[in-house]
Amino acid sequence: MRLPLIAISLILTVSGCTWVQMAPEASGVRVIAAGAAPTGCEKRGEVSVSVKDSVAFYERNALRVRDELETLARNEAPGIQANTVQPLADPANGEQRFAAYRCASS
Repeated sequence: MRLPLIAISLILTVSGCTWVQMAPEASGVRVIAAGAAPTGCEKRGEVSVSVKDSVAFYERNALRVRDELETLARNEAPGIQANTVQPLADPANGEQRFAAYRCASS
């Protein structure tokens, strides 16, 4: 009887966790919608990020996974002197690619 209760408690605890924290220098990086490349921006490269989308047999919340992928992309952007990231496709299996741009401040 205890084992199922422990397993359920663990799943509920893990489902509420945000595993990815934003780096201080990433707070100024913005995420723009997928689509055409932004005008007036220099492409600095692409970043590929990934997180766990499932734990054992439990599928994590898709919105939480998407948020964490965006946070990871924002964390990577300053390393290539980018201040804007744009998803190139929807997340798949906990992975996603983003284009990184350096855009003039507005």
